[in-house]
Amino acid sequence: MHNLVTPKHVEQFQSDGVVLIKGLFADFVEDIRTGIENNMDDPGPYGAENLKAGESGRFFDDYCNWTRIAEFQKVVHQSPAAEVASDLMQSKRVQMFHDHVLVKEPGTSKPTPWHQDGPYYFVGGKQNVSFWSPMDKVETASLRCVAGSHLWDKPVLPTRWLNEDTFYPEKDAYMPVPDPDAEGMTIREWPMEPGDAIAFNFGILHGARGNETRNRRRAFSLRFVGDDARFVQRPGPTSPPFPGHGMKPGDPLRSDWFPVVWNG
Repeated sequence: MHNLVTPKHVEQFQSDGVVLIKGLFADFVEDIRTGIENNMDDPGPYGAENLKAGESGRFFDDYCNWTRIAEFQKVVHQSPAAEVASDLMQSKRVQMFHDHVLVKEPGTSKPTPWHQDGPYYFVGGKQNVSFWSPMDKVETASLRCVAGSHLWDKPVLPTRWLNEDTFYPEKDAYMPVPDPDAEGMTIREWPMEPGDAIAFNFGILHGARGNETRNRRRAFSLRFVGDDARFVQRPGPTSPPFPGHGMKPGDPLRSDWFPVVWNG
């Protein structure tokens, strides 16, 4: 087990679906900051601005850039993230799924809507983890996760972030997006230093407040899958879409697109 991880971390990740890993990317903060600036200067095909006309600030996000941005590639291969993922997921193999950058500039009031990542993805299985790491000190703009929501009977209905409408058929297979604050759910959130990371299961309901501070809130995510990951056909468009992947339901994720980055 990596020295950043204790048995208590693993137990909490398995039961609550979310845990704080202090200093996971502490040695790579400057690399990630540089990568984020490069990403914002040259967005990929999925780069997006997430504010409506008249909303203040800037909320930028982009994903699937780690193979073209050298700093992100370095973090994938040289940081302890993949080994820590193996420990938390209790998986021997760890495959890279994708990266994600989310930047809320000062004065951005728009929150990140409550959502689960799993229904947007074309991967099934219990062994998975996302790491969300701020590159700036955060207090009120930290990630918020509903403990235990990865164990709910139904997934939460996916929506488009910009206009918050749904785009999946078969609504009965999903539960409506809840309001965790109003419903008194157990929300985990932590003040964080640059390089700390929240590790959470793809099934965890999570969101974030706006950034109405005077400081930037640059966040970097890496997402990994484990031994039981299999391709799943979703009833609507997935995000990321990974067009032309050629996989069929039940197939392992193809290792040329989703390389094994740890094999314990």
